[in-house]
Amino acid sequence: MGKTNVPEIFGSMVFDDRVMRARLSAKDYNSLRKTIDENEKLDETVAEAVAKEMRDWAVEKGATHFTHWFQPLTGVTAEKHDSFITPSPDGGVIMEFSGKELIKGEPDASSFPSGGLRATFEARGYTAWDPTSYAFIKDHTLCIPTAFCSYSGDALDKKTPLLRSMEALDRQAKRILKLFGKEVKYVRTSVGPEQEYFLIDREMFEKRPDLVYTGRTLFGAMPPKGQELDDHYFGVIKPRVTAFMEDLNNELWKLGILAKTEHNEVAPAQHELAPIFSTTNVATDNNQLMMEIMQKVARKHGMVCLLHEKPFAGVNGSGKHNNWSMATDTGANLLSPGDTPYENAQFLLFLTAVIKAVDDYQDLLRLSVATAGNDHRLGANEAPPAIISVFLGDEISAVLEAIKTDSPYQGAEKVTMKLGVSTLPRFSRDTTDRNRTSPFAFTGNKFEFRSLGSSNSIACCNIMLNTAVAEILKQFADKLEGAKDFEGELHALIKETIAKHERILFNGNGYTDEWVKEATEVRGLSNLKTTVDAMPHLLDAKNKDILMAHKVFTESELNSRFEIMLENYCKTVNIEGLTMVDMVRKNYLPAIEGYLYDLAQTTSLMKSVSSNVKCNYEISTMERLSELTDYILERVKDLEKALEDLKGYDDILKTAEAIRDDVIPKMEHLRKHVDEAEMLTSEKYWPFPSYGKLLFSVY
Repeated sequence: MGKTNVPEIFGSMVFDDRVMRARLSAKDYNSLRKTIDENEKLDETVAEAVAKEMRDWAVEKGATHFTHWFQPLTGVTAEKHDSFITPSPDGGVIMEFSGKELIKGEPDASSFPSGGLRATFEARGYTAWDPTSYAFIKDHTLCIPTAFCSYSGDALDKKTPLLRSMEALDRQAKRILKLFGKEVKYVRTSVGPEQEYFLIDREMFEKRPDLVYTGRTLFGAMPPKGQELDDHYFGVIKPRVTAFMEDLNNELWKLGILAKTEHNEVAPAQHELAPIFSTTNVATDNNQLMMEIMQKVARKHGMVCLLHEKPFAGVNGSGKHNNWSMATDTGANLLSPGDTPYENAQFLLFLTAVIKAVDDYQDLLRLSVATAGNDHRLGANEAPPAIISVFLGDEISAVLEAIKTDSPYQGAEKVTMKLGVSTLPRFSRDTTDRNRTSPFAFTGNKFEFRSLGSSNSIACCNIMLNTAVAEILKQFADKLEGAKDFEGELHALIKETIAKHERILFNGNGYTDEWVKEATEVRGLSNLKTTVDAMPHLLDAKNKDILMAHKVFTESELNSRFEIMLENYCKTVNIEGLTMVDMVRKNYLPAIEGYLYDLAQTTSLMKSVSSNVKCNYEISTMERLSELTDYILERVKDLEKALEDLKGYDDILKTAEAIRDDVIPKMEHLRKHVDEAEMLTSEKYWPFPSYGKLLFSVY
């Protein structure tokens, strides 16, 4: 295989700015750029021109179909393919694609989650082109990123609220910048999502019903070696995985996805891929594509890519770090301190806005990453705790403390922090540790939200983060616009904000019991441990107020998300419970009984040969396994009853609470007994590949 020419293949399957500039007229190109950059209404004649060039380019690349590619509330992407062919009068076909087809599609919406936004009989839905995210070719199909809504106009996807939240932040951030004498075209949030995942052998995967049905192992005793030696972390990448990564990079680069950093993670069979930053809606699209292509490429290499947050109990789960920042069209990062007094003051205003936003809306951030899978991971000494806090590092913390107390900053030189008059002391980008235990860490010129699960769409957390920050920027702008003494009121506002919200700042170890006690009992921070604890806060008055005021969600859309997310939680755990019952009754109990029978036969035969034979191993093993089969049978009956009882609830929150309080503990109890039985049963009798084989089979 020849060496890849990365510049040549990068973006080769994307209808990006380079292609548009080359193929569109100057007038059409400039008009489209105004739509993309300044949110101006799309000209229908321009859409027609774009559609023609997009079709010609796609056909030249070998595409035969097009699809409106969207992100429904299933958490994965959706697409309905239509061919370009249209019959011609001579009996042949011509390849057509109109501006109308580009702008709008009509997929059937009947089977997508809606949370009551539409009646069952109302099947029609609409997709609308998102021109800010480039079209691309995948599997000979032109994919057009779109928003998705119901017949009545309600958002049925993750992209629409994300775009709304980006517009909300853009509006308020420009108001703040104007106070500092800066006129910009736009302020956009950008994201670089780091993606963790596991690779296991496909043959092993297909022998595990729990992995096939749920994406995680519901049973499994730990092997003698796990991650204790930390030898896998950043270790030499094995040849089979290297081949996968090379193939994956090529596919991602063709689609213009800025795959940058790859390495082994801490658990056996676990890896990470991190891209370069891009605009948030584009980064969201790209991350969805990345997850899809990871799984597709893994299959080509005889492996399966697991994106579940906790595919193996006892070893680290997988997360997704959402590196978030704000920047203007000039490229200025609003979370960089700058070189002048006013830039320093501007930085501190945006910084404290984020701090206040995280404190005021910590429950929104927590629920934005809440899933059944992520409940297994958060707070498990491998990921941030469920308690949301902000890490700033010692230097920035000292700067804020100096402002709060009107005392000299004890840096390289003592500086009185009078904003707009004195300078913020310069500091390099990485003056502090990253603090892996922090859910929300400042890392130089961005914040890293580390609580996302590996299978999460990054849209959800960025919707909440954008909206919360937009709300605080609005409050700040309302106070400062028309101020008679701008510098004085600016200083007072930052000082007041630091004092009121310092409870959310924590630079220590988030894993300790002492922190949990301090955070909840002293500081009054929320500790929403599970999805069921977190989700009801979506409908809290303060949260609904900002999400509706900034036009990110309507009230009916919020109610629908509450229903859908809890319903997804309930269905996920119910499937897991049913899978456990199925595996125990059909496989585990018969396997243990088979081993017991052979042990009994062996014991009987040995004793018939000699009465002096003690058979201690056989007898003690039979006794314990016999006890365990009785326990397992009782526990599986308990689980079956708990699952059956769920049918008696007609309220989704009550159902979810019953799952949290009754079903999950019974699942854990059942697993404990089966895993002990695995350690006592001969391997040749055990019906499924062990943890050891799953975690080390790729190597």
